[in-house]
Amino acid sequence: MMKTRFVNVLAVPLLIGLAACAGTSPGAPRATAMADTVPTAKAAAMPADDLRAYRLPVPQPPAGARAPTAAAPARPAPLPTNHVNAQVEQRLRDQAATNQNVKYAQGYRLLVYLGLERGQAMAIRRAVIGRYPDETDYLTFKAPVYRLYVGDYLTRLEAARAKARLRGLTQRAELEATQVVLNKNL
Repeated sequence: MMKTRFVNVLAVPLLIGLAACAGTSPGAPRATAMADTVPTAKAAAMPADDLRAYRLPVPQPPAGARAPTAAAPARPAPLPTNHVNAQVEQRLRDQAATNQNVKYAQGYRLLVYLGLERGQAMAIRRAVIGRYPDETDYLTFKAPVYRLYVGDYLTRLEAARAKARLRGLTQRAELEATQVVLNKNL
């Protein structure tokens, strides 16, 4: 059994080597290039097609004439006109009125307190409002948890700046995506 395994281990590489040598023998068929891909001297010696019969005749200028120069335009280009008509103006007014009525948008608020103690939530609220009186605050209670939110920010950048300002007043502040109030003054 050991002898047959040894013979098999030697026989496989020997057979592969013989197969590789058989492909290089002088009697082996060889792949030849297609006739189209081989450059020949005949292809280079062919004259270019004569296209004079297909070209439009171009009149030649007289021998004594000068070359034409770029002429100035006969009249100036027309100025653009105002294309806004009464219908477009009315639609713009309607859209502006609709935009005035929008009260909420998707934005961000800062969650500055999340806990069980109402007194601690109110202390943080007083500290934030004392330092930044323009900031709006929202204190919510879902038994038994108090949550204090600060601000109505439309962009994440505004909310991040406010978070940096409030860093010393709160233990933690987290951004939360929520609906925010747009028209606070109305």
